[in-house]
Order: sequence, then structure tokens, then C-alpha cells
Amino acid sequence: MNNRYLIIFILLILFSGCVEKPEKKINLSMVQEPDIREGDPAVKVAIGPVISPKESYIYYEEMIRYISIKINGPVKIIQRHTYQEINELIRNKEIEFAFICSGPYVEGNSDFGMKLLVVPQMYGRTTYNSYIIVPKNSSYNNFSQLRGKRFAFTDPLSSSGTLYPEYLLALINETPDSFFGKDENGKNNSFFTYSHDYSIIAVAEGLADGAAVNSLVYEYMKKTKPEIISKTQIIETSPAFANPPIVVPKEIDPFLEQRLKDIFINMEKDDKGREILSNIMIDKFVTINDSAYDTIREMRGRVK
Repeated sequence: MNNRYLIIFILLILFSGCVEKPEKKINLSMVQEPDIREGDPAVKVAIGPVISPKESYIYYEEMIRYISIKINGPVKIIQRHTYQEINELIRNKEIEFAFICSGPYVEGNSDFGMKLLVVPQMYGRTTYNSYIIVPKNSSYNNFSQLRGKRFAFTDPLSSSGTLYPEYLLALINETPDSFFGKDENGKNNSFFTYSHDYSIIAVAEGLADGAAVNSLVYEYMKKTKPEIISKTQIIETSPAFANPPIVVPKEIDPFLEQRLKDIFINMEKDDKGREILSNIMIDKFVTINDSAYDTIREMRGRVK
């Protein structure tokens, strides 16, 4: 196994539940000490851990620089360990906008009125799926065969990485604890990785027998890290979910809200914007209706 991935993943599993994660704030090209200063003139954006922190920075760096130029001011990236922590930043109006997943949007919209700004259109679609994946050389060909096996969830609020497999279990009156069980040492066979790329790596390197992951991340890694994806296979695909959105707090300044929306919607109309979008496999940003997330709401209702 690639030692770098093994070390990263083992550290993640060992410390994700017992150590408070420091905030990473990136101001374009430099890393600064964790800080959210009251009265800071910078526009602050949070990036949900759909992918690991390093990959998130690589993925979003050019886009954040582009937005900074368009608003003629600094934009600071705030990174947190979980989707819930990102939602709390939005709830408390400590940031102006955020890139999050669909599940946290549904949760935040219900709890405190988090608002949709725009969503990415990718591969000609504004929807994505949950993939249930297993090792390439395994004999598993459906989700039910993973009973008693090691299973990687992503984040507790993730639609594709947690809610969908929980929904499948709810349909047969099972829970993760009852279905996946415990190992010989009494530890749960299911665990959280807190990012989709870590879940994919866990399956690829034999640390998990299965995982539920975001199809957009899987397809992105198929092009950027084919050596990892080649060690996995998809055995089940969920119904379509509305794409992970960019969101804003309920009480955001309306001028800034409209300015940000205009920047995203018009990215495809200039050369630099198109180049950035192409690099991260986004066609363009569009607006959609909140009802597009009703599928996730229905699954949440069944699970809860």
C-alpha cells in the first residue's frame, strides 16, 4: 500500500473522534494562524470536507482567487473537520458563503434558514449519486453482501456518504450497528472517514470492504487518480440527488449575496472563468429550486 495514503488514513481514524481539529484559514497563497476576527474586512468562505483538506485547497484555490479579483477584496478560506462545524459557522454568520454538500444544506435550511445561492452543473447535470463501492478483486456484487463487513461512511450529515446507505438499511429495519456489527475486539465495523476521497482510498487499499461515496468525487478521481480508482468497483448507484450547493446565511447582506451569485453565474462567460471551471470539471453554475432537495428530505424522514 502507498505509505503516504496509509499514514494519512490511519491518523485520520485514530484522531478524528478525540482531538479538536484546528481551523485552517488560507488567504490565497499563504497559510495563516487559525482566526476569525470580528470586523475583519475580508469575505470569508468555508469549504465543507467533501474531499480532504489538501485536496480541497488544490480544488478551490484558483476559484477563490478569481472571486477575490471580481469583488476587489480579500477572500479567506475557512476549513473545518465536519459538515456540522461548517453549518455552525453559517448559523452564526461567521462566514459569508460556503461550499457544502446536499445533506448539510437540507439540515441547515430546516434548522436555521440557510439559503441556496447556486449549484454547479457537471457533466451536463445538476444531480449526482451515491456509489456503493467495494475492492476490485472482491466477490461482493450487492449491498446486502456487506453484512458484518468493514464499511466506511464519510460524514454523519453526508447524503451520499452516510444517508443513502442508512436509508437502504432502514428499508430492511436495520441500523449500521446491527447490520455491520463489531469485529473480534468489540469495535464497530463501520466508521467515519470525514471525506469521500479517504473513503475511496480505504476501499482501494483494503482498509474497508465497502463504502458509500459521492459520484462526483469518484468521477473526478477517476481522471486525476486512476491508480486508486482502478482498485475499486461500483456495485450499486443511488437515485439522483441535487448537486452540492453553494450557500449563504439567512441574514446575508443582499448586495453581497447578489454580487456573489452574479460572479458564479457569469464565470463561464470569460476566458479565465471558463478555464477554472474546466480544470475542476464544472460546466457552469446555475440556480435551482429548493424542492430539488426533497428526495434527500424524504430519505432523512425514513431514516429518522
